[in-house]
Amino acid sequence: MILNLIKPKGLTSHDLVNRVRHITGERKVGHGGTLDPLAEGVLVVGVGRESTRKLNDLLKNADKEYLAVIELGVTSNTDDSEGKLQITGDVSKVTRGAVEQALKKFTGHIKQMPPEYSAIKIGGTPAYKLARRGVQPELTKRSVHVKSIELVDFNPPQLTIRVVTSSGTYIRSLARDIGEYLEVGGYLKQLTRTRVGDFHLNQGTSIDQLAKEYKMGNTNRNET
Repeated sequence: MILNLIKPKGLTSHDLVNRVRHITGERKVGHGGTLDPLAEGVLVVGVGRESTRKLNDLLKNADKEYLAVIELGVTSNTDDSEGKLQITGDVSKVTRGAVEQALKKFTGHIKQMPPEYSAIKIGGTPAYKLARRGVQPELTKRSVHVKSIELVDFNPPQLTIRVVTSSGTYIRSLARDIGEYLEVGGYLKQLTRTRVGDFHLNQGTSIDQLAKEYKMGNTNRNET
């Protein structure tokens, strides 16, 4: 069984997987792509051994689409609203044209530095654990593919963008780098994953709805 679940803010992806285990009674449950705790949206979950095995093949080359709110003029040590915020620039002179030009610079195949507070392992230790100890992780830039960026709204100091990317792209890094390009700084204030491959947010199921269906005995769900 493959589920298109809507992860709410505040839960880790692992938290949601544990809830699915509790609801379904199935121990073998996995997800197809982590969402940060402060992010919400599509989390594809496999329930049962066969379905978890299928996740990699099902989502191997799947695009991911996000709706991201970036706040300019402020930076964060985690590149999102979970970290320590610092005012870094005057946004009053940033124009819509400058923002649109910046977005073009980050479209296509680009090199991206992952956030220091990420799960990337350095010598077997997640980078975020090193960062929390005050040790700067030795990260290197990665090649990622940002297929498209659309400016949805620009209401200084915030801008909202719709991004379609390949796997491995950090939207937090994208927010940080756009702010740096505009010379005012920026961080990711809000993030919603609206699509993973053919799994769309408007077709997703909340964890509460899933629990209700199981309670009512309606468990006839199949792969998309």
